[in-house]
Amino acid sequence: MQLRFGLTLALLTLSLAGCSSLGIKNGSLDYKNTTDVQLLKYPQGTTIRPSTPLYPAPVVDPLAIQHAPKFENKRGNRYDVPRPEFTQTNSVTQSNNDTATAVSRPQLLTDGNANPLLKVDGDSAIIWRYALATLNSLNYNIIGQSKNVTEVTFKLDNTSYVLKMTSVGSSNTIALFNANNSFADKDQAAEVLTQIYQNWPA
Repeated sequence: MQLRFGLTLALLTLSLAGCSSLGIKNGSLDYKNTTDVQLLKYPQGTTIRPSTPLYPAPVVDPLAIQHAPKFENKRGNRYDVPRPEFTQTNSVTQSNNDTATAVSRPQLLTDGNANPLLKVDGDSAIIWRYALATLNSLNYNIIGQSKNVTEVTFKLDNTSYVLKMTSVGSSNTIALFNANNSFADKDQAAEVLTQIYQNWPA
């Protein structure tokens, strides 16, 4: 009788605790082991209508993957989202000669003329790499990039724009300009900078 009662109690405890507390692998992290699939090949001599992907896969910069949050349990065998009481750090720390430099999350601001700006504090080199990684992930058509200056030219709706970053100390501002070096249309600049803000890799 006591053995039956103990077995029933153990089964009841396991059912109430659930599988998640045991950390049993459930296949929720299998997406990390995906492989590239070759493009569909048609037989020779076949006439087909031209087609474009409905949802083109973005090119993800390795830097974005490296700093992506890891939502997995302690054992690393199942997907797990942090509990609400634990807040994720909004900065990325890089060690260089035993000194750490934090990169803050971007802030959407406007200057005195109501031109939209993106303000990010921290190492300007890292911030600019993040900005370029974000542009790549958004599939913007980049047509030119300066090696010595933090600016990049891209096309959007057949119009050329220049994204520039200006640094003063550890404070960095990113703004959108027209090809003639004038500020871009406020609505267009707000849309582009908001997309960069929302897709910031760190």
